[in-house]
Amino acid sequence: MTKEECFYLGNIVGKFSFKGEVLVKLDTDEPETYTEMESVFIEYNENLVPFFIERSSLQKSTLLRVKFEDIDTEDDAEDLVGARLYLPLTLLPNLPEDKFYFHEIIGFDVKDAEHGNIGKIVSVNDSTAQALFEIEKDGKQILIPMNDEFIQKVDKKNKTIQVTTPEGLIDLYLG
Repeated sequence: MTKEECFYLGNIVGKFSFKGEVLVKLDTDEPETYTEMESVFIEYNENLVPFFIERSSLQKSTLLRVKFEDIDTEDDAEDLVGARLYLPLTLLPNLPEDKFYFHEIIGFDVKDAEHGNIGKIVSVNDSTAQALFEIEKDGKQILIPMNDEFIQKVDKKNKTIQVTTPEGLIDLYLG
């Protein structure tokens, strides 16, 4: 299993007990969806390694308390702190037509109400305060905030997203 075949679920933020339990900060709006998992992939030495789960439960809102098989001591757990967890893309819940996962829209054409086709989405930058579509057109990069007010329609079948951007935004990049 490679990272490209998986989605990021969260990372191990700390130890919970002297019996090898850890706390996982989940990167999801619905943490309860992930309380019944049997296994996860943990990034370890740049590889994804399967770990089987003995038990798990929610601690506070987005923290998952996990006991992995064969992780039985505080030292074993300490070795995993900071590690990133992944699950196969096939386990992502289906979304309604107007919602999308970031990885799904890579390669979609973006059509602006005023400018027409403004390029293809090459990436989503979610490291900023507001996630941005990173669009490429004729070697130029266009950044559009992923704002519900701007997104008019998501057409997964035809791989297009229709947007209405604020006046002058597209001209900043193409002008």
